[in-house]
Amino acid sequence: MTGNLPKPIKKQREVLYMPASGHTAVLGTAGSGKTTLALYRAAYLSEPSMPHAGKTLLLTFNRALVTYLNYLKPVELGNVQIENYHTFARGYLNVRGKMSYNCICSDSDEQKNYIAQAVKNIKDGYEPSKFFKRPIEFFIDEIRWIFSHGITSAEEYVKVERVGRIGTSLSRRLRPIMYEILEKYVEIRTQNGKRYDWEDIALHVRKEFEDDSSIRMYKHIIVDEGQDFSPEMIRSLAVAIPTDGSLSFFGDVAQQIYGQRMSWRSAGLKIPQQWNFKENYRNTKQISQLGLAISRMPFFNDIPDLVEPTSPRADGPLPTLARCINDEQIIEIVLQAARNASKTQSVAILVKNRALENIFRTELRGTATRLHRDMKVWKDGPGIFHGTYHSAKGLEFDMVILPFLDDENLPDKTHIESYGEEDALTHDGRLLYVAVTRAKTTLLLLYSDSLTPLLPKDGGLYQEVHP
Repeated sequence: MTGNLPKPIKKQREVLYMPASGHTAVLGTAGSGKTTLALYRAAYLSEPSMPHAGKTLLLTFNRALVTYLNYLKPVELGNVQIENYHTFARGYLNVRGKMSYNCICSDSDEQKNYIAQAVKNIKDGYEPSKFFKRPIEFFIDEIRWIFSHGITSAEEYVKVERVGRIGTSLSRRLRPIMYEILEKYVEIRTQNGKRYDWEDIALHVRKEFEDDSSIRMYKHIIVDEGQDFSPEMIRSLAVAIPTDGSLSFFGDVAQQIYGQRMSWRSAGLKIPQQWNFKENYRNTKQISQLGLAISRMPFFNDIPDLVEPTSPRADGPLPTLARCINDEQIIEIVLQAARNASKTQSVAILVKNRALENIFRTELRGTATRLHRDMKVWKDGPGIFHGTYHSAKGLEFDMVILPFLDDENLPDKTHIESYGEEDALTHDGRLLYVAVTRAKTTLLLLYSDSLTPLLPKDGGLYQEVHP
């Protein structure tokens, strides 16, 4: 098999030949080659000469990663389709006649408005309560959690053990009211022509498959970056394969950034054996040690199925921690470092949100590649990339630059206001872990006032400079 794929080595070769039917799971640390193995697994399952051969679907969450995977995909894999989950869901519902034009509530502001209307409508039927004064983000998140876990009744919601946002509790006494808000939101949304949103579409897909007795389009489904899939997404994929088909789950729970805090077990997968990949093949020893130190911080406590990485042997420079005078100096240093290094290396400038990314997008003026959901072509080789921590999941670069690592920026203050400090530390800490572990050889960290508490304080992990 040709193409851009590196050869599988050591324990990686074992998972190529996992059982070709049923459910399997490969959990690994960042840089352990999970994405490479997902593609090789797709090649093995779709190989026409094998008795288990069948059309194979490789799914991931991030659309930028879909573009990257299609770049890596060898031309021989014509029987393998690579998509993100929501493209798959829309396509299936369309085939079943359950998808009409513009029927998904995909605009976050539109969804926020519908949920705010629902809260107001339900509030008017009750005595004044502090519950209704919670930030609208709380109600948005709770509705997303209910949908993502496939809960379909107030009774089920009251009984279920609520595992999700840290520091945001909702007593069982209030859950029936919360479910009324959800039902009112769906009613308002439907009245406005929006049959689905991105959170409940998986529930509809699962129900449709359960009622669908036709031959399945895909015999094998492989999930890459599976930690980002909701339990209901995984359940919908488990019923999307035939009885002699397979579902292969590749994930790193340490990179879980979408608030599910779930193990694959909670998604109902029946895994007779779990493969754990601990060896880091991407990062130098110095970068890996920083990632390992982050994974040992308090906000990684109690993660189910966490695979702790082992440090690689490849040596390199310590990550550089630069304390700058102000934000203007940070921007200046970032641009200079990126432009110099990009002559011979791939360089990624990663930030926490699109507002900060736009600073560099404006300064670079089209000379760099933006990591975003609509990118269609992957540009290989030396050059500058820029995007959010989210957009870089599953990708790797020779050099990664992380600016604005001040405690005023991380953890995010809006997140703290909505969900509490503990949850903000957990969410943004894991995001930072993702960003750090994208770097293969060089890592530059910059701040201007007080360093974020999300980074370890051990000075031996960094080369500290004061430009």
